[in-house]
Amino acid sequence: MSQSERFVLATRYRLVSELGQGANGTVWRGHDELLDRPVAIKELRLPHELSEDDRVVFYRRTLREARAPAQLRTHSIVEVYDVVIEQGRPWIVMEMIEAPNLEQLIVRSGPLPPDRVAHIGRALLDALGTAHKAGIVHRDLKPSNVLLDGDRVVLTDFGLAFSSGSASLTKTGHFMGSPAYVAPEVAAGEKATPRSDLWSLGATLYAALEGRPPFERENVMATLSALATESTPAPQNAGALAPIITGLLEKNPTRRLSHARAADRLERVLAGPRSGRRSPTPRYRMMVVIGLIGATVASCGIGATALIVGMMREKPGSSASSSSASPADPPVRGNPPPGVTTSTLAVRARTSGCRIFVAMPGDVITVLTDATLTIGEVRKYDQTLLNAVVYDASACDIWVNGRQQPLGRSGERKNYTLNRTGGG
Repeated sequence: MSQSERFVLATRYRLVSELGQGANGTVWRGHDELLDRPVAIKELRLPHELSEDDRVVFYRRTLREARAPAQLRTHSIVEVYDVVIEQGRPWIVMEMIEAPNLEQLIVRSGPLPPDRVAHIGRALLDALGTAHKAGIVHRDLKPSNVLLDGDRVVLTDFGLAFSSGSASLTKTGHFMGSPAYVAPEVAAGEKATPRSDLWSLGATLYAALEGRPPFERENVMATLSALATESTPAPQNAGALAPIITGLLEKNPTRRLSHARAADRLERVLAGPRSGRRSPTPRYRMMVVIGLIGATVASCGIGATALIVGMMREKPGSSASSSSASPADPPVRGNPPPGVTTSTLAVRARTSGCRIFVAMPGDVITVLTDATLTIGEVRKYDQTLLNAVVYDASACDIWVNGRQQPLGRSGERKNYTLNRTGGG
């Protein structure tokens, strides 16, 4: 056993191995021996030159880093379990997410395609929306603070966050945040607001699309100078995301794209083009049934409400009430694969565009499939709890607990949080 593995915090959190180091400390892989689950442990080191007053500020900021996400229980924000003071310094105990951050992905793979960046942006908007409604401004949104765990996007590191009711923990004349991702008004000395978080989101998405943030220069002063004096460069690889990125990177915060408008525009990009689509014949009347599929998976913060859209076929001139079809019984397209009735989820590729992501939630999320299926290929899953994403709902036949789901539109993305109900 290594020396670190012999070190246990608060008689329960065992250090297992080092995951990485930064300017303010070390992140460890740990194990909660009381609950028998993996955890991540952030060890924060106090600089030796800190005065006693500065140490008080540091401890308060640490507690705030823990409290902010602890108040914001959502799938897109890292979950904090505990704060421990040991060996004269604070340690933050969090959920273990074994996944790269966005900065690492950009360095490793280069710029990301617009559809993936749109998904990342939509998830981060959800996280910011939850924080802002609680009066919390993150102040340090950047690629290294965004974890990508399969289809899950997680915002981390609330060390610089503050709530509208808390006192400031920074000193006059001290610049806080990352210069390449900080909003112009904050760099100029104004107070950070939810709109400044939206600027940071725009700079983060710009970096994901272009490989670097819009105003990054060779040093901090050059970056801040460019931020203050130069026009925002237009993204070259953004495609349909271009007006969203430029709207978020509007230097005047009063003219900056709002949270609601950014969310609406990202939803439209994710839904794909809708114009020029002809109505099908015979017509289909959309009947929407909302049901609860399983309980909330508390350990992962994964909501369990899913939207099931049933389609009821109509003959020309007939009314919905005169049809014998039920919204819960969508039309069958061909023979179902064997074993569907006993599966929580079954997927069959209709076209070569049937790409799926399926994972099993738990203390550690287990990815079961992240692949594009060949035409006619069938994947079946009998796990009790599942999370799934179908990237093109027109390319796949889907069965949930034995029931075939309605065929979606071309390019439509569908998310499922599933619980075994014991039958078709």
